[in-house]
This record gives sequence, structure tokens and C-alpha cells, in this order.
Amino acid sequence: MARQWNVVVVGAGAGGLNAAGRIKRLAPSARVTVVDPAEFHYYQPLWTFVGGGVYPREHSQRRMAEVIPPGVEWLRDAVAEFQPETSTVRTQAGTQLTYDALVIAPGLQINWSAIPGLRESLGRNGVCSNYSFESVSATWAALQAFSGGRALFTSPATPIKCAGAPLKIMFLAEDHFRRTGIRVRSTVEYMTAGPVIFRAPHYAKELVRIAAERDIKAHYKTDLVALRPEAKEAVFRDVDSGNERVEAYDFIHVTPPMGPLDVMKGSPVADSAGWVEVDKATLQHVRYPNIFSLGDASNLPTSKTAAAIRAQGPVLVANLLSALNGRRLAARYEGYTSCPLITGYGRLMLAEFDYNLEPDETFPFDQARERRSMYWLKKYMMPFIYWRGLVRGRRWPLPWPIAD
Repeated sequence: MARQWNVVVVGAGAGGLNAAGRIKRLAPSARVTVVDPAEFHYYQPLWTFVGGGVYPREHSQRRMAEVIPPGVEWLRDAVAEFQPETSTVRTQAGTQLTYDALVIAPGLQINWSAIPGLRESLGRNGVCSNYSFESVSATWAALQAFSGGRALFTSPATPIKCAGAPLKIMFLAEDHFRRTGIRVRSTVEYMTAGPVIFRAPHYAKELVRIAAERDIKAHYKTDLVALRPEAKEAVFRDVDSGNERVEAYDFIHVTPPMGPLDVMKGSPVADSAGWVEVDKATLQHVRYPNIFSLGDASNLPTSKTAAAIRAQGPVLVANLLSALNGRRLAARYEGYTSCPLITGYGRLMLAEFDYNLEPDETFPFDQARERRSMYWLKKYMMPFIYWRGLVRGRRWPLPWPIAD
């Protein structure tokens, strides 16, 4: 008779649900409990399209009860403390959960207050951001209200959900300006704290070419540190020198700084930065062998995307079940992640790469080229596969670059 393992999964985002559903399918006798306080689950990759006026935001939202995988228990609560020495977690309501294996996948948090002037100005004075369900519709409203001038798009120095997302809304906005006839009286500028436009060189080269072709100016090592919304001014800091400068704008899309959840900071399961400390190949914790992590909360050195979950989930679950059964951890994750880089309405470059930033592509053609077919894949197929496959922990019979 199979042992009834007790597995606790912290977080009901893409990573947590994928792991929970997969564990329950492969080990039906296991008791799998997901801990998450949220009422709704969001398909956040859709928010670029919402900000660009393609979809209403409601298309990205489902009630959490509808997406919990069959057979998985849902405890609507938040973890307040990790106690790995006793294989226990304590929730905010005071519940003590003991586990045979723990999956930590609570995601990351958006640090809106790290940019003074940002939170209170969202949706007015030309300030917008795609990074929440509450704010994303204001991006499209701001684009429609924009009649020309200086449009800025920022990317911070911190890790973020999908490193290519700030580029996507910029390219959609630039295309919108052309279609509405206001591009001739507008400037479009990308203000990134990073040293390059995109980390993977194979795709960065083409992105630089596209930006130059469309008269988009990129400012590197330029980090947004404050907004003065009433004056429509943004304060940027040079990453190298620390010097600050003020830039005027008429429209600004802000990608806010992000980081680990407060509960993770200082936790015994986290590294000094607050990310869950796991082996990058096995996804097993480096100190606690019955703990695993995937997705945005982990310290895996790859882009934080839903696509990464597609590759991380099978590895994590295979190794977790091996650990429970006293077997060698044989599954390996090579860092696969993906970013479908929207470069305009009807155009997309599908970037897929590994830990070494080398292409790890799905399709038998050069994916560093803009293609309409990849845009349709992103617009229509990926949401379907996400809801029907990824968050349920299912395998899918098609190539699936489920991306952010």
C-alpha cells in the first residue's frame, strides 16, 4: 500500500498550482494542501494585451476555487513562518501544518512604494503600469488620451516578472501611436537600469535593430527613483555614478521594483536577499532536503516567467517524489525560460533560452525574427494552454512555450 505522503504547497500562482496538480496526478494517495489567501488567480501574461487595448482585464481573472487542481485541498490563509527544522509552517490564522515535503512558490511582491510618487499617481497625470489587475486598464486609457509628446517606458534594477515585459508595452504603444497618426509628434524612449536591452544576446541584437528602425531611443543604466506627477517629471539615477537627473514626460509607463515577499526575508529557507535557496539543477533546497521551490520566489538564476514553470514543474515533482521514496534525484533543470516579445500589433519574437542565455527553441525556424504566427500563438493559444494545462499540472501534447 502506497504511503500517504503529506505535501504542503505554499502559493497558488502558476508554480504552486502546477506542482500541486502534478504531484496529485503522479501520487494520487498523497495529501496535497495548497496555502494561499487570494480569492482570485490571474493570468498575468495577458496584462500586456490589456494595457495595449487588445483584451479587457476580466479575461485574465478566475476565482481561485475554479483553478485548484482536482483532489488538491485549498487552505485560504497565508504562511506567517517557516519552521524547517520541524518540517512545519505556521499560518497567519495560527494553523500549524506539518509536512513530509514542502514546495515554496508564493511568488514575489511589487514594491510600489519604492518609487515615491508612483502609487498615488497611477491612472492620472500620464502615469500608468501594467503590473496589477487594479492598474492595468489605466494603461490603455492613458494611451488613448495621449496626443503627442514624450513617452517614457521604464525597467528597474531589481529582478522582475518577465524581463521583456517593459519592452512589450513600449512596442505596442509605439505601434498605437503610428496607427493613430500621433507618432510624428511623439518621442518614445526606453529607460532601463540594465546595461543591455535584453539579456539573451541572440534576441537582443534584433531588438536593438527594431528599436533603431522605429526611432526608439534606449537609455541604459538609468534607474527610475522618484516621480513628480504634478510637474510630470521623473527622477532617474545613473547606475554607475549614482548621479541623478530629472526628465520631463507626457506619458510614462512604470515597471516598479520587485522583490521577495516580506515573509521570506530573514526566513531560514531564504538566502540573504530573501529568495528561496535551491540547487539550480534539482530545485531541492540546499540545506533542507524535503523542501523544494520553483518560480518567482526561488533564487534560480533565470528569468522569472510562467514559461520557466513549464520546465521547472516536471523536474521539481520528479525530484520531490524521488526524495520521498529515498531515491536519487535524477531530473535536471537547465534554466529554460521564454519571453514572447511583442514588437507590435500582429508581430512577435519568441525568445527561448537557458541558463547560459543560449537559444533553447521550440520551433524549426529562426525565432529571433518577428512573426505573425507567434503573435497568434501568444494571443490565442497560450491563454488556453495556461488555463487548461499549466495550472492543472497537466502534460500537453503540443510544443508549449507557455510564456509570460
